[in-house]
Order: sequence, then C-alpha cells, then structure tokens
Amino acid sequence: MKSFPQLPILEVIPRLKQLLKQNEFLMLHAPPGAGKSTLLPLTLLDEAWLGNSKLLLLEPRKLAAKSIAQRMAQLLGEPLGERVGYRVRFDTCVGPNTRIEVITEGILTRMMQQDNALTGVGLIIFDEFHERSIHADLGLALGMEVRKFLRQDLRLLIMSATLDSRLLADQLHIPLLESQGKQYPVDLRYGPGTDLYSLPEIISSVIGEALIAHSGDVLAFLPGQGEIRKTEKILQDRHPEMAVYSLYGQMPFGKQQAVLLPHPKGKRKIVLATAIAETSLTIEGIRIVVDGGFMRSSLYNPNTGLNRLVTLPVTLDTATQRAGRAGRLSPGVCYRLWTKASQDKLLPFREPEILQTDLASLALELHKWGISDPRDLTWVTPPPQGHWEEAVTTLEHLGALDSGKITTHGLAVHTFPCHPRIAHLLVYSKELKLESLATDLAAVLEEKDPLPASMGLDINLRIEELRRYRLASKGQKEFKKIEKAAQSFRQLVAIQPANGPVDPYQTGLLLAQAFPERIASARPGNQALFQLANGRLATMDRRDDLAREPWIAIAHVNEGEKTGRIFLAAPLSPADLRPMVRIKPRIYWDAQEESVLAVEEWKIGQILLQKKALQSPDSEEVLKVLLETIAANGERWLPFDKTISQWQNRILSLRNWNPDAGWPDVRTEQLLSKPEPWLAPYLKGVKSGDDLKKLPLLEILQHSLSFEQQRELNQLAPERLQLPSGSQVKIEYASSGEPPVLAARLQELFGWSQTPYINQGKIPVLIHLLSPGYKPVQVTQDLENFWNKTYHEVKKELKRRYPKHHWPDDPWNALAIRGVPRKK
Repeated sequence: MKSFPQLPILEVIPRLKQLLKQNEFLMLHAPPGAGKSTLLPLTLLDEAWLGNSKLLLLEPRKLAAKSIAQRMAQLLGEPLGERVGYRVRFDTCVGPNTRIEVITEGILTRMMQQDNALTGVGLIIFDEFHERSIHADLGLALGMEVRKFLRQDLRLLIMSATLDSRLLADQLHIPLLESQGKQYPVDLRYGPGTDLYSLPEIISSVIGEALIAHSGDVLAFLPGQGEIRKTEKILQDRHPEMAVYSLYGQMPFGKQQAVLLPHPKGKRKIVLATAIAETSLTIEGIRIVVDGGFMRSSLYNPNTGLNRLVTLPVTLDTATQRAGRAGRLSPGVCYRLWTKASQDKLLPFREPEILQTDLASLALELHKWGISDPRDLTWVTPPPQGHWEEAVTTLEHLGALDSGKITTHGLAVHTFPCHPRIAHLLVYSKELKLESLATDLAAVLEEKDPLPASMGLDINLRIEELRRYRLASKGQKEFKKIEKAAQSFRQLVAIQPANGPVDPYQTGLLLAQAFPERIASARPGNQALFQLANGRLATMDRRDDLAREPWIAIAHVNEGEKTGRIFLAAPLSPADLRPMVRIKPRIYWDAQEESVLAVEEWKIGQILLQKKALQSPDSEEVLKVLLETIAANGERWLPFDKTISQWQNRILSLRNWNPDAGWPDVRTEQLLSKPEPWLAPYLKGVKSGDDLKKLPLLEILQHSLSFEQQRELNQLAPERLQLPSGSQVKIEYASSGEPPVLAARLQELFGWSQTPYINQGKIPVLIHLLSPGYKPVQVTQDLENFWNKTYHEVKKELKRRYPKHHWPDDPWNALAIRGVPRKK
C-alpha cells in the first residue's frame, strides 16, 4: 500500500472493505481522477472473502481496458499477464497467476455463457457504469441473476463518476458509498456558440487563444473523425511547433497509447479526441480542455433495421466529465464553445444505449441463457418492447430462433464473437465452402472501412487489398487490425487463409445471407438508385462501378430522410437470388385502378419481380379487402348523400330523445368502422369503386334495422309531414337531437292551429315560415300565438313585397294553397 500513489480513493477503501464484507452488492460514486479504476482493485486482492478468486474489472473500451491493466501491472512492478491481465476482443493477456482481469464489457457475457456460475470469480466491478453501454446493462442483469440463483457469495460493485448514483442505488436497493475525490479547480469559460459546420475553424481558434493564455497540453473534444481531421489540418498549418495527436476508437492501440504519454521531445501536445477520452484514461500533461459541445450517437430504427448517425449537443454529465479532464493533475481551464444560457438547457444524462440500438445480439444472448422474455430479468433500464420484437424477428429470419427457443444454428451463430448477422454469414459459408472468403468479409465488416469512398463502394476491393497486405506483410496500417480479426475468425472455423482472386458475386451472396433485407435492385433510369428488399430506397455515386449493376447486396447504408446512402456493397448474380424468391398470392385494393386486384406476386422482400392475375381469387379474401377499404376510406366510395344523412339524423335524434330504447349508433364514422354486419351481404360481385358507388345505400342501411325499428322510425321520426295545403314536406333532423325543422311557405299553413309534434307527441317541430320567394319570415313553435298576434304585422310586410298574392285578414279560415295564390 505504501508504494501506491496517494490518490483520493484510498480514503474510502477501509469503509469499502467493510461494506463488501457485509454486502455482496453495492455502489461507489467517485469523481474522475480518484483512482477507483487502478488502485481500488489492487487494494482488494488480499481480502479474506475474495480468497484465491479472481476480480473482473469491466471497462467500456479496449484502450481503457488495456491501459488500466498496464498501469496496475506497473504499480505491482510486474509484467502484464502475471497478477494483472486483460481480455478484449481478439486480444488476451492472462496467465495462470492472474487475479485481476480487466475486460471489455462484452467479454463478461461470454464468460457467463461458458460458465453460468462464474466459478473462480469473487467480484465483478462495473467501471464507468454511467456510460450505460448495452453490454454493461446486460452484464449487470445477468450478474444479478447469477447471484440470485447460483452464487449468493458473488459480489457486484458498480462504480460511476457522473451518474445520479443515489437514484440508481435506491432503484437496486443497494448501499451507496461516495468518495469526494480530489478534483483540482477548473476555470469554466463559455463561448458565443457554434454550429457543426463551423466547429473545426472555431475550435482551432479557441485552442490558439488557450495556448497563449495558459501553460500545459490541450485536450479538445470533437464529435467524430471527420471533424478531427479538419481541425488537425488547421492546427498543423497554424502551429507547426506543436505536436497534434488524434484519439478515437478505430486507431491502432499503439498510436492510442502514444497519445497518453508526454511527447518524447518535450513538445506541447494538442490532443483531438472523441468521447473515448471522457473517462478512465489519464492523458499526462493536460491542463486545458476545449469542448466543442457535440457528441455523436447511432440511433437504430427497428422499422427499417438501419442505423442513423446523429450529432447531438452534449448532456450535462458528459460536459462535467469532459471539463474534469483539465483538473485531474492540477488546476486547469475548460473552454466550452456554447453559451451559459445553453448550459442551463442541457439534458442531465445521456440516454442508455439499450434504448437506441439494435438488440439482436442481446436477444441471442438471452435466448442462449434460457430467457425468451427480457421482463424475466431485473434491468436498470428495460429494453424497449418494439426493438426487442424486431430483434427476435431478425433472429428468426436468420434461423437462430424458432418458437422462442434457440436453434442448433443459433448455437453455432453464438460461438462467434460478432453480430449475429455476421456470425450467420460465417456459419452459412461452410455449406458453400466459402469459409476463407467469409472470414475476410466478416473482418472487413467488423472494422472501420480502411479505404476512402473515392476508391469505390465495392467491398471486394477491401478484401483484395487485405489479401495483398497478408501476402506482403506490409501495406496500409489499417489492414493490420482487420487481418487480426480475420485471423481470429479463421481460428474459430479452423481454416487457412486464402490469398487468391475474389469472385465478387460470391461476396454478394454471403452479404445477402447476413443482410437479406438489403438485397437491392436497380431502379429504371440509370440514376444509381436502388430499391432495397425492406422497401427503402438508397443511392450511390453514378460514377461508381456498382452503379451499373442490376442487383447488389448492401453491407453499409444509412437511413437518410427519404433516400439512404450506400457506403459498402457487392454485386449479386440473379442466379443466386432464385432461392430467395417468394411466390405469394395477393389480393389488395389498388388506388390507381380503384379496384380490388388479385395477383400472384414473385418478390424478394418488397422488391416485386413480376405478377400474374389470379384466375379464381378467394371470395372471402376479396370481401375482406373491400371491407378494409371501406373502413379506411368509405366516405369516398359509398354514396353518403343528403338523403342518407337525414336517415342517420332521424335515428340519432331518437337515440338522444329515447336513450333506453336501443336505437343504434349510425354515425358515418361508426358505420364505417364496422361495415361487415350491415354491408357484407351486399358486396357479392362488387370489385371496383364504381361498383361501390352504385350500391343502394339507403335501402341497405334501412335493412340493417329490424322490421319493428323501421316501423317505429317512420312513426316516431317521420321523414315528411302533410301540410293543410296537402303538400308532403320533408322534416330536417339534426344529429344532436335538436328540434327538427319544417320549412314551408306561410300560405300553405293557413288554418293550421296546432304546432305539430313527433316522437309520440314529446318533441315539437320548429316551423320556419317562408315567404313566396322561400325567404324565412318567422320561426316559431307556437302557431296559435303566431296567427293571433304576429301574423298581422308580418302580413303588412308581405303585402308590400308581394302585392299580387292574397293575404287574408282571417288566417284561421283562409284556404291553404300550394303554388301561387292570387288576389281575386
């Protein structure tokens, strides 16, 4: 202990040891730089409860895992692989004496699947849990499952720097230990704001000002490699005396390591980094942080199966974490390229990866574990149901799952440490005897594209370049990492490398197995526009060689707003597509034809190859399509005219007036929502919109009522009333049950003393008295009062306006006349 650096975490170690004796599950909150990742695991090696068991330390990134393991080994004065080792994807350094294994988070799940009880492991530490990677969430959920059913002695420790630890500890019902740490003060300075386009220029200017105003090295945060490259060029031109480094996940490990150390010639450093530099890593010499204020995230759309890369403002916890890098070793300064007002609007925490990523790997892991419903586990954040269902569907299409169980093929897919799609490609390649090509293709797919887009989008160019690199043992350094992955895949399938020519169509066939929904057919017009089997459209540069191919298999494509952009693909032979063609009958409503069509379709996914008319379509299916069309757009096709509307209003009025009488709801939207009971018997032989428009809709609707209801309808809410003149005049009903309106010329009502009532004499009719020109002159529900008091005033005006008409002084005994009564 005396030889260890005196870092803040040592202050809480005694309390932590005491808690770990009493509790098998707890949480530690410690700020950046406290030493929790390096010193804490070393101090626990001699604890009695650990015995000779191992301690697993989970890190979210390879660079952090290897660097932390190396640092702990240095503190022990031992080489890596002795008491401290590491396991990351395609790279392991452990030995028989290893007690602490620093592993990336996906490795833990693999270890659990191989040994559910994690025999020989006493403690799992989830470091930097606030990053909320899907692997960490899954590892914790399975870890709690192991503790519950197999290993109650297994200890779990969650460590975080910025997470709202109290909420999480309360959610999991575990103790929380907090370390105050020793964060040096950081002077926060805000800017006027920037946008993504201007970011390289503005951040370069701020870095230049900071270099003059402060001593020490600079760490600048940018969202991705594109912005890093632009900024790097600007800074190298302006500050040739500075050592400008890049730091991002796809860099070779050796280059990443060089960034963490002081410059060998003592130059001041500028480190341009992505989110990889936010946590765990200590970059020596950093006193200045310049935060561009953006972070890049991949959002998954389960409806398309595609990822969309989005650039978002940083969250509050991320901004805090970044600023803290300036105060790890001494007081520092952090320049934030956003305004103080914007700071107050930042979201508090980043969204967990499990909410926004493809869940196919997680679904395969859980089914391998024996769980088909994620709700059977305890989660910090449960996986979204829609994403889960889409992932299960994907695995079923790959043949990895069947009826909620993992298949023999699924078990074979699970043996490969890669996405199930790529693992499926590797397993399937054995049937085609294309294992060598498949391992090279899988390695290229797993790593970042080593060639610029200007070289062309054909993935075969990458495979050929990989094979040239392998033959010559030299070439682009980017291929070293790809070859390492290819070698690991070759070991798993027990084959030797192949370095001969590549058949590009075989590559396309393998790609089509991994991404069947991305099989794509060229659209007519030579516009380099392709329709994918999932129904989406995607495009490429017209000058690309693949733009002339009729069929391609796409490896990498983004979602886009309307049309995606293709980044990697391979040509496909139509002959290889035959097994993928599905022939299905389809009966549907064609909007252009305005008719039901019954065809036999030959399709690959959503790509229609041809269709033929069905000679004897299923009449029940035709009826089903018609009813669905009417439910969706019935007002367009059925003749709902004013006569129908009045029939509906009569019944709806009776529903309002007599709520217990059982009158049906005949509103149009209600009728169309369930058309089958009243309309289906009349649709025999109907196929088109014209046929629907010719239906006797009023007669059909009347027959939807019982005989008794039809009789009562005519009695209680008659369509017409007979006037004293003998005319039969329609009554206008309202759907709301307001008094119905009878509009008639005044001369036809002479002698009518009593206001008419309907609905068994309960509802008075509202009479609109009209002039000879059919203009309203009076509205009343009291005819007797009108004749006695109001008529004589109205008569004066009517005599003036219609002098040729007869206006009797005694309306009670005058003859009610149709047409135009004249003076004698």
